[in-house]
Amino acid sequence: MTTEPEPAADRVAELRENLAAVRARIAAACDRAGRDPAEITLIAVTKTFPASDVRLLAGLGITDVGENRDQEAAPKATACEGLTLRWHFIGQLQVNKCASVVRYCEVVHSVDRSKLVRALASRAEAAGRVVTCLIQVSLDDAVGRGGAVSAQVPDLASEIAAEPSLRLGGVMAVAPLGQPARPAFARLREVAKELQSAHPGASVISAGMSGDLDDAIAEGATHVRVGTALLGGRPGFVR
Repeated sequence: MTTEPEPAADRVAELRENLAAVRARIAAACDRAGRDPAEITLIAVTKTFPASDVRLLAGLGITDVGENRDQEAAPKATACEGLTLRWHFIGQLQVNKCASVVRYCEVVHSVDRSKLVRALASRAEAAGRVVTCLIQVSLDDAVGRGGAVSAQVPDLASEIAAEPSLRLGGVMAVAPLGQPARPAFARLREVAKELQSAHPGASVISAGMSGDLDDAIAEGATHVRVGTALLGGRPGFVR
């Protein structure tokens, strides 16, 4: 008599298969670009999925986890205490959430205004933390999606670099909706080069999600943020 596998066993098999497929895509994209896959950090975006999935992914070797809502991320991080994970905040961040976010996140990808720099610095200092900040760059100047225009990047970079409790990590962007991703990521690469000329340590380029990570890697991405391709579809989400 055979028995049905436990749901957790089914889920871990699904995640293992998805992870292998994503890693194969990354390797293939790197091969086409003449890059080493070891240069790419895979961030598992677990928004709307439970802490149990984070724990399963950690068991499969995932070390970087991304979330975009503090009210979901904070309890999930608490539930996963004891695991060797680096938490990334990748969504638009409100100033009043900074105190919570700096307690568990090592990297904030969505810094796009001076007010947010000051709030993160103050809250990180109070918490005794040093938080890595990425400047979110708007590639289409769309209102409501977050991001600083490229002309604002140098000043924001200087503000971040001047704060002892913050570390300037690099840049982040989301490809514009309805436009080819690769030309947009090429623009981000140029912004990143200019930033690195003034701040050599700011080497992170966070770009690319499930649908466009190949184009992002071709244009120099060092970090890709993958949700759907790893964890499955989310109701109401298309990426």
